[in-house]
Amino acid sequence: MTTVPPSVSIVIPAWNEQDTIRGCVLAALHQTMPALEVIVVDNRSTDDTATIVRALQAAFPQAPLVYLQQDEVQGLIPTRNFGLDHARGDIIGRIDSDSVLEPTWVAEVQKGFADPEVAACTGPVIYYDMPLRRFGAIADDAIRRAMIVITRDYHLLFGSNMALRASAWRLIRSEAHRDPDDELHEDIDLSIHLHEHGLKVAYSSEMVTGMSARRLDDSPREFYNYVMRFERTYKLHNVRSLGLRAPMAILMSAYPALKAMRAGELRREASELRAATTKPK
Repeated sequence: MTTVPPSVSIVIPAWNEQDTIRGCVLAALHQTMPALEVIVVDNRSTDDTATIVRALQAAFPQAPLVYLQQDEVQGLIPTRNFGLDHARGDIIGRIDSDSVLEPTWVAEVQKGFADPEVAACTGPVIYYDMPLRRFGAIADDAIRRAMIVITRDYHLLFGSNMALRASAWRLIRSEAHRDPDDELHEDIDLSIHLHEHGLKVAYSSEMVTGMSARRLDDSPREFYNYVMRFERTYKLHNVRSLGLRAPMAILMSAYPALKAMRAGELRREASELRAATTKPK
């Protein structure tokens, strides 16, 4: 008997993402195994985000591209929840609006959930606007695998590249913190709720997406505040595992070198752009 793979919905929360949403949506649509639907949830965007998504719907009328608006409240979590609640797939993928999925992403998600015990799955990323991309992808995968060992029972989801069963989402939906003050890591919050229910979070090295390293453009103070979201999320859940502090230590120690690499890449791109625009015709 042939087993029918689970259907996969892809949810993309978006707020003023006109620079990245087109590439994000096209990558989500152009999969070796098509998604049941690709849902863009627009959260009060004031730029051309909506126009771009509408144009893609017109250009690809047969594509399962859905545009929704969440205008009730500003914020990632209520926008994410709105998309997850409207998804029809057996599995719900959740990515960022600057994520660029590898063409086999949906197929790898389906493989990841072949084990009926898996409630959620996450994978590594390729930072497409950083130098040494191939090396960076290998390093990212190695670090995330090491985190599985270090964090022990708590297997952490990564919001830019994650999927969970619709049934698991319905189970934790009412518990997931809405974070009105925007102080938490929403993906860590979901991870802990899944753990509290004894649900399995898996990791797949083949479930790969590209994402921007624009977080490194933050000032040191802003980046520190971002990293401290881990601590605030753990405190909310009264979790004291020392292993869970490892991601914080790694991010803070790597920040200076990664920021320098990012700055160098931006200078290189700017130089190439100037050369292209001043080239004699």
